[in-house]
Amino acid sequence: MATLQVQSMHLAFADRDILEDVSFTLTEKSRSALTGGNGSGKSTLLKVLSGQMAADSMQVSMTRSLRISYLPQSDILFEEGTVYSEVERGYQRFDEILAEKKELEHQLSLSSEEENTYPLLVRLSAIQDQLLEEGYFSRKEKIERILAGLGFAQTDLHRQCLEFSGGWQMRIALAKVLVEHPTIMLLDEPTNYLDIEARYWLKNYLKVYAGGFMIVSHDQAFLDESVNEVFELFAGKLTRYSGNYTQYQAQRELEIAQLEAAFRLQQEKLEKTGQFIEKFRYKATKSKQVQSRIKQLEKIEMVEVPSHLKQLSFSFPPAPHSGNDVLIVDGLKKHYGEQKIFDDFTFLVTRGERLAVTGKNGSGKSTLLRMLCGEDSSYDGIIRLGSGVTIGYFAQDTEKTLNPELTVLEEVSSIAATSDQPKLRNYLGSFLFSGDDVFKSVSVLSGGERSRLALLKILLHPVNLLILDEPTNHLDINAKQMLLEALKQYDGTMIFVSHDAHFIEHIATRILYLTDTDAPEFFDGDYSYFSYKLEQKEKVEAEQETKAQQGTEEPPAAALSYKEANKQKNRLATLRRQSETLLGEHQRLEKQILEVDHAMALEENYSDAAKIKALFDAKAKLEATLEKSEETWLSLNEEAENLEASLGYTS
Repeated sequence: MATLQVQSMHLAFADRDILEDVSFTLTEKSRSALTGGNGSGKSTLLKVLSGQMAADSMQVSMTRSLRISYLPQSDILFEEGTVYSEVERGYQRFDEILAEKKELEHQLSLSSEEENTYPLLVRLSAIQDQLLEEGYFSRKEKIERILAGLGFAQTDLHRQCLEFSGGWQMRIALAKVLVEHPTIMLLDEPTNYLDIEARYWLKNYLKVYAGGFMIVSHDQAFLDESVNEVFELFAGKLTRYSGNYTQYQAQRELEIAQLEAAFRLQQEKLEKTGQFIEKFRYKATKSKQVQSRIKQLEKIEMVEVPSHLKQLSFSFPPAPHSGNDVLIVDGLKKHYGEQKIFDDFTFLVTRGERLAVTGKNGSGKSTLLRMLCGEDSSYDGIIRLGSGVTIGYFAQDTEKTLNPELTVLEEVSSIAATSDQPKLRNYLGSFLFSGDDVFKSVSVLSGGERSRLALLKILLHPVNLLILDEPTNHLDINAKQMLLEALKQYDGTMIFVSHDAHFIEHIATRILYLTDTDAPEFFDGDYSYFSYKLEQKEKVEAEQETKAQQGTEEPPAAALSYKEANKQKNRLATLRRQSETLLGEHQRLEKQILEVDHAMALEENYSDAAKIKALFDAKAKLEATLEKSEETWLSLNEEAENLEASLGYTS
């Protein structure tokens, strides 16, 4: 088995040990996650392994044929060449053997019949077999399949790389690494720029990948389904844990509880020792004891809890009251030239709902949010807020609204309520601003830090409708969990864009799925159903692609059944809501009929012909309305039962 073994890796910057006596092993079967707090050295470790950076010292042993490919977290720019040609460079590993093949063919073409060409033919045959076995001759199909999985249209393949944004350039880089098919891949945040469909595709690709990989990611659901071991980098030390990320967290929670208990005891001891030193520092009779305790303090190894595992907390201010109908969208139309983004789109968001908007990049998710919050008014149709609705809107470029002349603490203090002022340092800590970070000027913050600060400002303001565009983009897993728990307790309404499966699964009550080709689709509540259907859709598309390549393409019946199943599920949810409404109407009508019966029993009414006739007419009208409503209810129930049977639901 191809193996990479690293021992005693050391690397320091100035007086700080980034990597200290780091040792580990990766193989062609490794499914590894690399985790740790921001700035712990994860990217540095991957750069050292890939040869992008040198360690101060280390010992490395590796199998001769082992190849490593590295995807950095950012800062990749392809300026020349098409998407296809750039990704095809991932096959440059064959250049040497192709040159040898060309030379052999040249020698054979010049040889005479008398010459012994057998050795040349044997070597040429071996090269052909190797190229065939390693997929060189089917590279076009593989490149197209990988690029399609990562979200590129067929027409994109021959566009120039420089036409694409930074996020899409990172996808090109990822495709190139996958095409290189190394023994071990080192992937630093590969999901950062991927929409939910591309993440599903990459997850499934890694499941069957023939080599090993080490991956850094803040997508917990992605890690849980992709890895079987976790390496934690903390204080320069690397520790291995078996299992996926959730299992690693469970193991660490037990250790952290012990660490926190030890930390509390240590702090108590330090406080008492410090008090003793201060009290008797200048007393000659106690000088020996004072010096002894000072030496004890110098020898104490401080207990520290890893920053990426600290328990963070945040709570929203109470949401102001609003009407039941929070947001009404009717007949929405939005075009960019000939491109239709939304066409006659209608939906309702009710109080307390948490609507997740997801789908392919470029399908109109951010555009929809801008229209809903009033930032974009160039559309046709109606978007109307309900009674008493106030909006808090977080956009991907919201950090531009920050004041660069203020410090981090001053920026949040400027909008926080008086009751929140004493808690601001804790809130900032939850958003990864700790210690002296709160006194940094906004002007020196990174893009991710500014985004986190802007998100905190919005969350501190009391509103009853949060509209959030990818709020977890610049948060690590621990901070995401903090935000998730806070949003679970939020008593307002929320519409948010996210590609993070774990976040959507635990927050959303309904999912809106957008693509650049089909009409918007709603999935009521059940994330597992949405996930299942997305998987089915990808399988269908893969099968159709295979059939198309084999020349046996058939009508996309399964794709139609996917859409039909979703329509049926949405219709079923509508029927259930209508059924509940009708039951309420039945109770109201039955109560009114009882009231009429009571009135008819009164002497003042039954002794008056006109009054009793009016009451009889009113009762007859109410009973007719009730009968009609009951017939409608029965019809709805029958349709619902048929749909449940069609969808395979059991009672």
